[in-house]
Amino acid sequence: MSQLKAVALVCTLKPSPAESSSQLLAEQILQALEEHDVAGQCIRVADRSIPPGVEHRVNDSDEWPEIRAEVLESDIVAICTPIWLGHPSSLAQRVLERLNADLSETQTDGRPIMWDKIGLAGVVGNEDGAHKVISDLFQGMNDLGFTTPAYGGVYWVGEARGGTDYLELSSIPESVAGTLGNMTRNAVHLARLLRSAGYPGD
Repeated sequence: MSQLKAVALVCTLKPSPAESSSQLLAEQILQALEEHDVAGQCIRVADRSIPPGVEHRVNDSDEWPEIRAEVLESDIVAICTPIWLGHPSSLAQRVLERLNADLSETQTDGRPIMWDKIGLAGVVGNEDGAHKVISDLFQGMNDLGFTTPAYGGVYWVGEARGGTDYLELSSIPESVAGTLGNMTRNAVHLARLLRSAGYPGD
């Protein structure tokens, strides 16, 4: 079996080179996956030109097709987002909307094009709402055909209206590290199962 691939779509509203807690968590997810021989990369969505829409390509400057190609080549896809007003960032919502263009796309055997892919969620913030944000991401990914493993979402939420961000912590909190380990182990297990025996077609 060839090496599994992963991509983390970082949906911070800050373009590079600004520091980002969502970027840090995404990198930690990929590092944990690498321990299971998964090759991965981060894509910061704010660095790309991605207009709103539900099409594969909206205009000539649209960079979504390149991101979509990475998603299609990956076995594991993580969406990492901050919490804003109790919701995923607008860029996380845009990623789901652009993925919606593939809702009716099928493989050569008639199965949905996103079947056999694992969906993960990473969430950071200084306010409550991590469970709701993860459920929003998971419902969208499930509609598209992604499979979410047990412990498929990892999050860190600081004190409400507090001044400490995840990237300012001196180390990964024990609870986050434990969830990261379970999430990536389960994701790789499922990805290998689906790679060897995917979901049946019609």
